[in-house]
Amino acid sequence: MNSTTAPLAVKTIDHVTLVVADLERSARFYVDLLGMRRVERPGFNFPGLWFQAGDTQIHLILEHAQSSPAGAALPPPSAGAGRVFHFAFEVDDARQAVATLKEHGVVVRGGPSLRPDGCVQTWCHDPDGHVVELFSRPVSE
Repeated sequence: MNSTTAPLAVKTIDHVTLVVADLERSARFYVDLLGMRRVERPGFNFPGLWFQAGDTQIHLILEHAQSSPAGAALPPPSAGAGRVFHFAFEVDDARQAVATLKEHGVVVRGGPSLRPDGCVQTWCHDPDGHVVELFSRPVSE
């Protein structure tokens, strides 16, 4: 990319949009399990829900004729949990998150494991198979 103009300087990720098969099933995952809160969504001409945690939003779109299919493409079985398309949420304790996920019948895809920077991370699938990373930062002494 040859250009004489400065880069755009992206500030932050505002939201991630996911196509899902069942809005209420996904709402239970993102609100009841992950603790996000439902926020108002503009009056689009297709069904969906929005959730927020901090400055981060998840936008769900109910699968329809003009959307992509619900869910994520399945990675090869040998692909590491963190080596596939995923998005990550910071939590207080990723090790405790594993117990909570399992208690709610959510399949843990990998972890908890230690990243080279000291963060602990784990991965799971949302109800439509999207890979979600949950990580916690090292505790400062």
